[in-house]
This record gives sequence, structure tokens and C-alpha cells, in this order.
Amino acid sequence: MERTFRVDLRGVVDLLSRHLYTGPRVYVRELLQNAVDAIAARRLVDPDAPGTVDVVAGEVLEVHDSGIGLTEDEVHELLATIGRSSKRDDFGFARHEFLGQFGIGLLSCFLVADQVRVTTRSARGGPTIVWTGFADGRYTVTPADSERPRPGTTVTLAPRRGMEQWLGAPVVTELATAFGGLLPVPVTVNGRAVSEAELPWRRRYATPHDRTAALRAYGESLFGFTPFDVIDLRVPQAGLSGVAFVLPVAVNPTERGGHRVYLRRMLLGENVPDLLPEWAFFVRCVVDTSELRPTASREALYDDDLLADTREAIGAQLRDWLVALSAAQPSRLQQFLQVHHLGVKALAVHDDAMLGVVDRWWPMETNLGPRTLAEFRRTHPTIRYTLTAAQFRELAAVAAAQGIGLVNGGYTYDVEIMKRVPELDPAVRVLHLEPADLTTSFAPPDPVTAQRLRPFVALAENLLGPQRCAVVPRTFDPPEVPALYLVSRAAVQAGEMTAARESAGDLWSGVLAGIDGPAPADDRPQLVLNLANPVVRRITELPDANLTGLGVQALYGQALLQGHHPLHAEDSVLLNHALLGLLEWTVRPGEGA
Repeated sequence: MERTFRVDLRGVVDLLSRHLYTGPRVYVRELLQNAVDAIAARRLVDPDAPGTVDVVAGEVLEVHDSGIGLTEDEVHELLATIGRSSKRDDFGFARHEFLGQFGIGLLSCFLVADQVRVTTRSARGGPTIVWTGFADGRYTVTPADSERPRPGTTVTLAPRRGMEQWLGAPVVTELATAFGGLLPVPVTVNGRAVSEAELPWRRRYATPHDRTAALRAYGESLFGFTPFDVIDLRVPQAGLSGVAFVLPVAVNPTERGGHRVYLRRMLLGENVPDLLPEWAFFVRCVVDTSELRPTASREALYDDDLLADTREAIGAQLRDWLVALSAAQPSRLQQFLQVHHLGVKALAVHDDAMLGVVDRWWPMETNLGPRTLAEFRRTHPTIRYTLTAAQFRELAAVAAAQGIGLVNGGYTYDVEIMKRVPELDPAVRVLHLEPADLTTSFAPPDPVTAQRLRPFVALAENLLGPQRCAVVPRTFDPPEVPALYLVSRAAVQAGEMTAARESAGDLWSGVLAGIDGPAPADDRPQLVLNLANPVVRRITELPDANLTGLGVQALYGQALLQGHHPLHAEDSVLLNHALLGLLEWTVRPGEGA
């Protein structure tokens, strides 16, 4: 007797193909899943029952299993009810015993076929039954023309027009190998075995070296790179085991790599995200789990508390590997850090063990050359740092000449790590280098020289009035540096606020003026002129005020460029004026300095 589904099956199939599954390829996984679950169900009743899945691909596709099979009542109830998990609700077994949980897997066959025929004989008795479902929502149940010799189920698909390649032997073999290659029951396609008896990381090898070599080869076959190292993973509460392959080259940390995840040895996905902490972007993992929950599409993991705990546990194991590497193989650790320091530094921001690894092993850029923080603080118990690489390049040599140790804090995570160093060594101070820290160590001119320089300073500050820049004559090493442009964070913020007010409309200009006032006079940017430099001394002594002004403007522009400071429009105009004026002066006939 013909019966109908209680839903619009065409609409459900369209929903599956467009919004749930990523493509038709999943139908092979769902067929293998149903077969393996049927075998698991039969073995709960008869532990010695055979367990095989045989796929025959040709003009039609047949999937044979030696599972528990279905009675006629179960066929009506289970195969025609969409969204109900037959394994959980009707067989009465615990959900985690089976891969399927949502009762929609068989519908994926309608992605490639208009008709699905299920021939089944129950291990609990009864005749062989044939259930035939159609994509338009009908199904029939009839007695089989002949009895199956043994309990089990055969699913038969004839391809829809245009979908023939999806049921052909090459594609079916590829998909069955990908999805079912690690299943615990033998799987064959046209008589060729495509599954393995044991998980690669659980096989027995003659020596640990043989195991490592085999796993390296396995990782290379999966991911296309020879791993720097292989790390065993185990999270018992998630029923998880597997391996992490350390990438041999740097990767973009913002592009979170996916991992190959198996659910009870059926491939869940080849690029599953969120399995590891964000900082662990330097590994690719292959894991099998029995307790983590899949999403409805069975192509990703459900983000719940168990997944969060698993992520934390795997992160701890990767951290322990790094700590062990630093203790047993420091040269290997340094090789690793040269490639993946960013991930380790990200972890060191909040992890004490990794902070110790970075402090001892990762060389930072300092004005003494590359030094680890542990080495640096032996001679400089006060660690001073710059916030940008440009500021470090400007001040490194000058700070070194004054005996001030300076670290480039312009790299990702370096400032955060330096601020945590006192947790390792309470005697250490970590300070941001402000311009005042340098100028206080510069020698001011003696009273006579200061008196002589007053007209020069007044002229210079008048010329640099639009730049809101103070002119400060000092003597400092090295003498090769003629001038420094020093600006504090407060001055930068005040300048940005002023620029915002000037570019804003009347309304917003008033609002900005109300929340921020002008920078204090002593917090202006400073052009520090080095009296130890011969060129600077000659400029301060020039009798020609116009030529002096051109020299001051040139020194100002050179200091901006040397310090990699941004050139605003008025700065460019000033610098061009100085260069052209000096060129004009040098070509005047009969004139010289």
C-alpha cells in the first residue's frame, strides 16, 4: 500500500542541499554512517556478529552492510519519519554509541538520486522487506522477490540525470576512502579495501623512531608538508586521541587553520575550526573523538562546554611540549621560535610557563643588539622600551650613548610580555621611554653659551611657530646625530585632537574643544639640537639670520625624516623651502659661509 511522507520532501531536500550540507559528496558519508551504526547495533545484541560494508559502484550504486536490519514495522516508522534519530529513540541505545543523531542522513541520497531503494532483513527475525522512497514524497513497502541470505541492509541508488559522476567508481572510491578510511569495520569499494584496521597513531612500531617517521609521512600525505615535529594528543573526557603536526614554515596568525576531525572514526571534516586555542596556529591536527558533539550537518563540532574544555586541554599539551623542548632540546626550540615566535609570544602574555620560555630563549631587538630579556636585564635592571620600531631606530644609538638600555616594543606582544617580566623578577622595572628620560641626561649649555644662544633659540622657535615645536640646545652623544625630534604621548594626543578640531565642522569642533584643552607649553614637541655636532655649532654662529633660519628648518626636516615621523603638509612646505633656499644660497656668485 502506498503511503506519503508528512512533509514536503522536495522542500526538505532543497533545504539540505542549499543550507545544511556543503555538497552532494556527503551522501557517501551518510550511507557509510548508517551501515556502521547498523553493525554497532547488531553487535550490542550479538558481539560476534560479522561487520562488513561493501560498496559496489557502477551504473547504479549499492551499499551492503551486515548490520541489524529492520522489520516491516521499523521500516514504516523509521525510514518515513524525518528528523527522528532511530538509533536513539527506537533501539533504546545511548546516543554516543552511534554516529547518527538527527534522523535525516538517508535524505542526503536525494541530492544525487530521485529514488532510494532499501532492501533489509532484520537480525531479530522476519522476512526481507523492500522500502522505496521517491523524491516527490512517496514511498512504498513491499516484500522482496527473494530472501537475503543473511541479516543486513542494501541501499541502492540510480543517479539522477546529470549526477552520474557522483555514483561512478572513481568518485565513490575517493569519497569512501576519505570518509571511511579509519572506520573500525572493513569497507570495500568494488572489492578493494579502503579502510584501515587501526588508527595511525595507535599502531605498534618496532621503535619510537619508526613511529615518528611513519607519523611524519602520514602528516605529509594529509597536509602536504613535512612536520617540524609530531605531538601526541589525548583528552579522555572527550574520548579524543590524535596527533598535532607542527608546521615547518610561518603562517598568517589571523588565518585560523582547520583540523582533520573524525567522530568515532568517521571523518567529520577536513578543515574543522575551533578545536585549538587561537594562539596555536602553528599546528595542524588529526584527531578522533567519541564524545564531542557534531552539528546537524555533521561537518563541524558543536561549540559547547566540552569543546571548550577540550580546546584548553589540547592547548596545555602543546604548551607542555614547548616547555619540554626548551629543557631537553634548546637548539630545536630556537629553530621553532624563529618560525613560530608569534604564537608562543601570544601564549606568554597570559601563561607563566611560556613567559619563562620567551624570557630565556626569544631574542628581542635592543640597542645592545639581539638579547633575550633574561640576558638584557643582567646589565639593565630597568627595561625601557619604545612603542614603535620607528621611535626605537631614532633613539637607540642616542640612548646607548647615555648608558640607557632600550628595547624595541614595536613588535606584536613584546610590550605586554615586558610588562610581565617583574612577575619573574620583582627587582626589574619596566618603563616606557619618554623624551624627558633622554633630555634629562643631555648636558645643557653653560651659562655663557646659554646667554649667547638666546637670540638663536628665539629666532628658531619663531620660524617653527606653526609646528608648535620648542627648540632645545643640548650636548649629547653620539655627535654624529645633529638633532632629535622628541614628542611625548601627551603631545601626540594633543596634536591629534587639534587636527580633529580643525577638520571638524562647527558643531563637532565645539564638542572636541570642550573635552580637551591645548597641550601644556612644556609638553610641546622638542627639536633638540646637538651642540656636539659641528654643523649645528656653525648654524648657531651664522651672522645671516636668513641663512640661520634655513639651517634650522633643514635640521627640523632632517630630524622628522630620521625619526620616521609623519610629514604634515606644512612640514613638507617648510622642508622644501629650506632645501631650495640652501641651494639658492650655495649657487650665489662670490658668496660663501
